[in-house]
Order: sequence, then structure tokens, then C-alpha cells
Amino acid sequence: MPGGRLTSEDRRQIAAGLADGLGYAEIGRRLGRPASTVMREVTRNGGPDDYGATRAHEATRHRARRHKQAGPAAAVPDSGHGRDPRAVRDITESWSAVLVRQGMPRVAAGVLACLYVTDSGALTAADLVQRLCVSPASISNAVTFLEQQGMLRRERTPGVRRERYVIDDGTWARTLLATMQMNDVLVAEAKRAAGILGDTTPAGARFESSAGLLLLVNEALRQGVEQWRRSLAEGSDGG
Repeated sequence: MPGGRLTSEDRRQIAAGLADGLGYAEIGRRLGRPASTVMREVTRNGGPDDYGATRAHEATRHRARRHKQAGPAAAVPDSGHGRDPRAVRDITESWSAVLVRQGMPRVAAGVLACLYVTDSGALTAADLVQRLCVSPASISNAVTFLEQQGMLRRERTPGVRRERYVIDDGTWARTLLATMQMNDVLVAEAKRAAGILGDTTPAGARFESSAGLLLLVNEALRQGVEQWRRSLAEGSDGG
């Protein structure tokens, strides 16, 4: 039923829709489900090019048995405000699936999603192990990846042995700045290639055009980040 667990028939329809080249929104409309539900289902079961209805159904049953044996997931530490725990879990999984779809490793995406749904924006490794049902080593690797990307930081409270992993409002701004820095490198290389190949040749013109696009993207990103920072500063002054 709409809103309940996906059935084997639902999964067959998803597989058929993917085979027909349909997008998540159209498949979801036919099933009476949100597009995010379809995307999460496909992402966690091989992606659009390798999704199989029977395999996905069996994998889901296996995960359900594993989670049942592991015990219930930890409650969100700051889960007040009248939030429905099931809705919180759903948005955590949806957010994680979106990040995986964008190319982020699965456990790293889960870590970031778990941090985002907490009001504190901070969790320990033990919290994350319990929530994601993965090994401490997997959490450690995911945290290292996210730290290298500037998407979280480690924080140790004096007198407390366990460190916490923390995100803040500037997480995406730092990520965008890192993207701009990489784009600057690509622009420099593209312009050098255009100079070597000749900017009037098809190959050289291709590099020159790519550099022009990346410059426009970087300028838009810089303006966006600056505007966002001004709005935060104005909101803080007004508060």
C-alpha cells in the first residue's frame, strides 16, 4: 500500500520502469510513492544499471533480519519537537541515498545524514556504529574521508575520552570552496591545453570552451557563497 513497505510487485514495476528509461518521479507516480522512495530503493540495490527486483527484495529481507538481530537503532538524541521517529529515519535514509547518488561512499553518506538530522550536529563513533549497523572501522574510514573533504571536524571535550564528530552551517560552503579550487586547477590546465593545441583548432576550442564554462560556474558559486554569508551575518545581527 502507498506509504508502506515496498512489495515484490512494487519492485518488479520499478525494474520495468528503469528498463523503459523512466525517471524516478514517473516510476513513483505510477506506484503512488515519492520519487525519493524509488531513488533510495534503487540506489541501495545496485543503482539504475544493475537493479534487479528479486535480488533487491531478498537483500531487503536480509537487511531487515540483520537489523532485528542487532536490536533497534538508537533513538535520535535530540528527538524532541514532536518529531515522528519513523519520519526522521525516512529523511535520514533519503538524504543518504541522494548523497550516494551524487558519488559519495555509502557509509560516509550515512554518517553525514545521521549528523544532519541531529539538532546538535554531533555524534560519537559509538552512536554512528549503532545507527548504521556497521563496524567501527567502517565509521573510522568514513569519518576520515569526510574530514578530508572538510565536511566534518573532530571535537574532544575535556575530561571525556570519546571524541565527537561535528558538522556546522559552514559544511557545504567549505565543500563548494574546495570545488572552486579544483575548478581553478581545471581552468588553468584547460587554458594551457588550448594554447598548446591552438585555440582555433577543434580540440583547442573545446578546451577553451570548457575553461569558459568553469569560470562562469566558479563566479556563480562565489557569489552564492558570499550572499549566503551576508544573509547569515544579517540574521545574526538582527537576532
